[in-house]
Amino acid sequence: MSRGERTVRPLPSIRMRVLHGNWFYVAIISNGLVGLWGIALLVLKKKVNRAFNWATGVAVVAMLIQVGLGLLVFQQGHRPANDFHLFYGFVILFTFSFAYLYRDQMSKRPALSRGFLLLFVMGLGLRAWSNVS
Repeated sequence: MSRGERTVRPLPSIRMRVLHGNWFYVAIISNGLVGLWGIALLVLKKKVNRAFNWATGVAVVAMLIQVGLGLLVFQQGHRPANDFHLFYGFVILFTFSFAYLYRDQMSKRPALSRGFLLLFVMGLGLRAWSNVS
């Protein structure tokens, strides 16, 4: 491509935008439910079991898919009306990154740490959603 040529960006995929908008509910509900499950385990003084570990993984992956879909929609040229929507998406990524870095400390009280982590991420997702329009 020569210097004077402009790159043509593809039009934003409507399907990708709809998927990002609908996957929001999967990500928020899964993070909220598993977060509450972790707090319930803490309050009831129950040990974390394999099902909770799997559910935590599913909730984290659901939110990472949501953020990834948001990045794909952004890359396709669609911009939210408010930049805080993007900000909260990046904060979710940083939160999961820090949780990974501190996973040894978090493993001492997994129900507490994962429960609050997922509820916090759910709150960030809700804040992102509130800044869409």
